[in-house]
Amino acid sequence: MSQELEQSHVSNVAYVEALFEAYRENPESVDPAWREYFRRASNGDAWPDRNRLGPTVPPPGLFSGAGTGAAAAGAAAGASGAVASASRAGDETVVEDTKATGFQDRVGQLIRNYRVRGHVIARFDPLIDERKDQSGRTVPEELTLPYFNFSEAEMDRMVSCKTFQGGRQMPLRELYERLRHTYCGSVGVEYMHIDDIEVRRWLQRRLEPLETRIQLSRDEQLRILTRLTDAVMFEEFIRKKFPGAKSFSLEGSETLIPVLDLAIEKAAGQGVAEVVLGMAHRGRLNVLANIMGKSPKQIFREFADKDPDLYIGRGDVKYHLGHSSDWITATGRRVHVSMCFNPSHLEFVNTVVLGRVRAKMDRIGDTGQRSCMALIIHGDAAFAGEGVVQETLNLSQLEGYRVGGALHIIVNNQIGFTTSPRDARSCAYATDIAKMLASPIFHVNGEDPDAVALCVRVALEFRAEFRRDVFIDVYGYRRLGHNETDEPAFTQPLLYKTISRRKTVREGYLAHLLKLGGVTREEADQVAESCRRRLEDELGEANSERYQAPVDRLPGIWARSQFIGGRDQDAPDVETGVSRAEAMALLERQAEVPADFKPHAKIQKILEARREMAAGRQGLDWASAEAVAFGSLLQAGTPIRLSGQDAQRGTFSHRHVVLHDVQTGKTHTPLCGLGPKQAAFQVFNSPLSETGVIGFDYGYSLDTPDGLVLWEAQFGDFANAAQVIIDQFIVSAEDKWRRLSGLVLLLPHGFEGQGPEHSSARLERFLALAAEDNIQVCYPSTPAQYFHLLRRQVLRPVRKPLVVMTPKSLLRNPACVSSLEELGQGTFRRVIPDAGVVPGAVRRILLCTGKVYYDLVERREKLKRAEDVAVVRIEQLYPLRATEIQAALASYPEATPAVWVQEEPANMGALRYLKVQFGDRLVDRHPLSYVGRPASASPATGSGNAHKKEQARLLDEAFRGLA
Repeated sequence: MSQELEQSHVSNVAYVEALFEAYRENPESVDPAWREYFRRASNGDAWPDRNRLGPTVPPPGLFSGAGTGAAAAGAAAGASGAVASASRAGDETVVEDTKATGFQDRVGQLIRNYRVRGHVIARFDPLIDERKDQSGRTVPEELTLPYFNFSEAEMDRMVSCKTFQGGRQMPLRELYERLRHTYCGSVGVEYMHIDDIEVRRWLQRRLEPLETRIQLSRDEQLRILTRLTDAVMFEEFIRKKFPGAKSFSLEGSETLIPVLDLAIEKAAGQGVAEVVLGMAHRGRLNVLANIMGKSPKQIFREFADKDPDLYIGRGDVKYHLGHSSDWITATGRRVHVSMCFNPSHLEFVNTVVLGRVRAKMDRIGDTGQRSCMALIIHGDAAFAGEGVVQETLNLSQLEGYRVGGALHIIVNNQIGFTTSPRDARSCAYATDIAKMLASPIFHVNGEDPDAVALCVRVALEFRAEFRRDVFIDVYGYRRLGHNETDEPAFTQPLLYKTISRRKTVREGYLAHLLKLGGVTREEADQVAESCRRRLEDELGEANSERYQAPVDRLPGIWARSQFIGGRDQDAPDVETGVSRAEAMALLERQAEVPADFKPHAKIQKILEARREMAAGRQGLDWASAEAVAFGSLLQAGTPIRLSGQDAQRGTFSHRHVVLHDVQTGKTHTPLCGLGPKQAAFQVFNSPLSETGVIGFDYGYSLDTPDGLVLWEAQFGDFANAAQVIIDQFIVSAEDKWRRLSGLVLLLPHGFEGQGPEHSSARLERFLALAAEDNIQVCYPSTPAQYFHLLRRQVLRPVRKPLVVMTPKSLLRNPACVSSLEELGQGTFRRVIPDAGVVPGAVRRILLCTGKVYYDLVERREKLKRAEDVAVVRIEQLYPLRATEIQAALASYPEATPAVWVQEEPANMGALRYLKVQFGDRLVDRHPLSYVGRPASASPATGSGNAHKKEQARLLDEAFRGLA
């Protein structure tokens, strides 16, 4: 045999693993050369490292007939057959040529093929003929008995495999049937893509002895029937009482309700005290009523829409709303369940859920991450189609974002609006993206509630054991159109002809239980009648004139806090300064490292500079002011979480809150060593993701009202990759859902010749989204201002998202420094007047925000106009208090021309926003004009020299016409 063939064979991991299993059971059963090979490769380990097995070529002569007996002949024949044809399924090889392979090898290959490929012919799709696989094709050849060349006599031969049902001996015929029952019944499970063999064996031990079936008690069966009845009758009741109204019915997938019931009960038994759910609108009302404990009368009242005055200019549609309540399990345990509010943007709530769960666990110090569970319900089309799903899964095992494993339930309607799966994805299953994780995927027939119960049980045991995500893909269908007014037969006539003939899952399960004799028809009728009466009573109360809407209160931890939303002016400003001594001490701590710690030489210079700042001999730069703000808050008991793609170092190498030893690679975080009573400081470098990470940090802020939660963009330009999170959650949640957040977005912004994608955080978009005091938009110009702004965000009782345009070049501009005294005085100043001019002599007022201030001052000094040209900074653009602008300009002569100067093009930046606020006269005293770049489709030029010319023209124009 050629060396190429030998190497090709050895890379066939499936074949080598099968031989190694035989070697482990009986070393004498394999060829001596293989025996020696395994002895060397494993070094006595229970299982050889794949990196040692894969590239190693066995001894010469191994495939040339060396050795004696059936084992050697079988190994050689198996090798040539395996090499002849092999295909990949996930990350595991399926052997596809067994014509000459020995009997024991063929048995091993039969087991392996069913473990890898059995799901292809499993009967988990209620709409597919069981004789076909899930694509409508005939059964794949590698899963048929003739393919393995077993004779009829061999079917009765006793066989065993150590990894199948504990090595128990059984006839080959029985083993085959058990494989079929395990892997081709109502559950199709994919797990052979998991690299860790011990994880695979754990799953095999859970599934194969039960043959993926479960014996439920009578009480469990009756509970499932009751939940199915609740689900089915709720949908029928809505359709009957509110004909034509949109509800995004769960009909065809009602098994979701018992799935959630079983999951919460099981999780509670594992010690979970809180469950946070996220889901889109399909079936949401049913889940709210039957799982979340929302009163049906409240839902019916929302259908009737009898209280419009309560929602003018605010609120959301009923199938986007969230809810929370306490769930009492069958054993008396109390579990708090909370469903996140969600817009129509389907999967974007995923990382919001994860962030909330992480915050809840961090709050109580649950480092084992067992007290809370994320339960995310997906639609099949969205799970395969929306990129945020990949971003969500990628967070699963990352230190700053893991939550101990999320339970993912896919409600598989097998259609997306009017799009069939063949037009919606390029892979076999909607869940194929989940194979990026080392987690099992259970495809289960939603019309077999007993099989669903097994999947829930094993899935949650897997999560508890391995702290990983797990996936249950519940196959059903959508009985109606996308909403109740759609006619689905327009586009899927054959599918909906099939669906129209199907009875409800409740009827099917009841027939199954009646056949078993565990539940009587009278009991089932009683359950249904009780449900119907309850819904009728709730509807009567909803229609009553005595109906009172529930009091709209802030939920959970917010209800017990002093934090508020509402109008900005209702929350007074607070003193945010710290004493000089405290600031000096904090700066000194930032310069300290352990005695045996060796920082980089350039970092050592930064530490020395911090000591100079602490001594008052050097002005504080941006990073140092931030460190003092963080440190003072931490010492006062405020937890801080900062994340972003380069958050620890800072994109522009300015922050360095995590130091690295150049000799050992160990890290040191000075802000974590301020003292035993300090709050937690967490800073995480995030994956290269905006949508998923901002969603996570937003979710974290929802359950951390007393903390400071920040996300930093690499460049502010990249924040628009998360526009859905910004638009649908951050800026509108208070208005739509009365949910508060104090999340801080740090967005590097400034025109410095770095091109269209490294200049603008799109300030204009945030100002366009600003209304009803929903957010704060600030562009601080000094380290002290940034210091006070961060502290104000925590110390004021109001909780609003804060959008900060942060600097780039100013981080090292010697003019952009602050003194220790400035950190000790007052609070953040929304408007900073020009204290250096002679008020009566002012001939022009230049108004600006951010970096351009320094350019204007430099040009003014050059022109010697420091007394008669005032440069006034607007540091908070929203909410904008006209009274503060009026106070800043009050000393200047009336009718003095005011000029708004900005770096951004005229259709960007703050210009149009200010025009709407003030028109052509600023505070009714000063004519207002504009200087800046002309309107442009792109934010900035890609030429550095062109940028310099544009900037010079801008500054020339700002001072033009002054005699």
